[in-house]
Amino acid sequence: MASAVMNATTVALDWLSSSFDAPLARAVIFGVHVDGHLVVEVLLIVVILFLLSRKSYKHPKKPLTEKVLGPEPLHPPITEEMLSEPPTLESAAGTHTMIDGKEVVNFACANYLGLIGHEKLINSCASSLEKYGVGSCGPRGFYGTIDVHLDCEERISKFLGTSDSVLYSYGISTIFSVIPAFCKKGDIIVADEGVHWGVQNGLYLSRSTVVYFKHNDMASLESTLERITKGNKRAERLRRYIVVEAVYQNSGQVAPLDVIVKLKERYHFRVILDESNSFGVLGSSGRGLSEHCGVPVNRHNHVRAGGALATDGGFCTGSVRVVDHQRLSSSGYVFSASLPPYLASAAISAIDHLEENPSLLGQLRENISLLRRELEDVPGLTVSSNPLSPMVFLTLKRSTGSPKADQQLLEDITNRALKEDGVFIVTSKRSTLDRCRLPIGIRLFVSAGHTHGDIQKASASLKRVAAALLSEPI
Repeated sequence: MASAVMNATTVALDWLSSSFDAPLARAVIFGVHVDGHLVVEVLLIVVILFLLSRKSYKHPKKPLTEKVLGPEPLHPPITEEMLSEPPTLESAAGTHTMIDGKEVVNFACANYLGLIGHEKLINSCASSLEKYGVGSCGPRGFYGTIDVHLDCEERISKFLGTSDSVLYSYGISTIFSVIPAFCKKGDIIVADEGVHWGVQNGLYLSRSTVVYFKHNDMASLESTLERITKGNKRAERLRRYIVVEAVYQNSGQVAPLDVIVKLKERYHFRVILDESNSFGVLGSSGRGLSEHCGVPVNRHNHVRAGGALATDGGFCTGSVRVVDHQRLSSSGYVFSASLPPYLASAAISAIDHLEENPSLLGQLRENISLLRRELEDVPGLTVSSNPLSPMVFLTLKRSTGSPKADQQLLEDITNRALKEDGVFIVTSKRSTLDRCRLPIGIRLFVSAGHTHGDIQKASASLKRVAAALLSEPI
């Protein structure tokens, strides 16, 4: 084959050479000898002159308008809803707080164990402030690691029975730093369609292929895993993950972790579990969904924020290899200033207090049950969350057909409850970037510190306001 190509090339070159040397290619015009080379050179000069004489672009036929000349807007048009300001707290966000100079009952804060403002935590923070100051002023890998950080990580691991833990300085950044640290472009992630925005952001930043299954539907999860893996040789070579929440922030449903772990082992997936709203709440001793479902902690990776501990920040716990990998490649750990030392100290004190006072869990569950019973007959609203969830969700029995109208109707209820009855509750607001399509609702965060009177006051207010706005008899 190669010899044939060489022969053809040689023949073509010989033909060109003979053409230039042929008698017809050599002529005398006005005393000038013209041969083939001169002809080619003249043609090239003509082409170059033609190209130089042409304009590089054509002017538009229509003149530019002011609209075309103006810059693109940096944001969408500001609507009236965007201008509304949330209530401003004037005291600690405990079970009772101050808003506009008035004491209100607070069901809008994830203070599940009632530890905000607890004397033990305040004393711990004060001692830490005296010793370390306010902040560390540096990431953990660049002189931002303080001994109390290591003590807190060790205390968390001991409490949960894991090999190692890693602290993050901001709660929501924990989950959307952990996911991209392990999941990369080309990997496959199967996620619940009801995950909150922080998880969604982590999925986006990972650049992985994301497939959603129906909210907390194990049949949908199994069929999705089957569809991805069955007969797919390429999928067998890829890293595969299941991402779920223990207690879903957008619905209050509880994930059946025992079923999820069985499915992940059958189809060879890994599980990343966000326990932001189950740590310190579920399980006989508050160790979360793993303890509640009887699943060994080494069969999945935990990602948690610090809501129940009455602090800020978050942590991920699991095997030593999983934790060490994050210390090198998790953006929220590598590039963020470390958790303020007094918050790490407060977290240690909160875990100690929980272990010393397990009755807090019983009080929390009693309050959840009482509030659910009180809200069973709220006009136009229905309780849609799991009986174990510390977030009690109320959704509309009959939607208006428009998410925006539903949102406004529910916000009218919460605003009147605050202004008229001093009950601070919130709706499950979502940004324009949030892909969750679950029904929005009113969300009440129950605390072990709430009294029966607080719960009865909140339920009575909701019944009265809902009856007035939803036009249904009590």
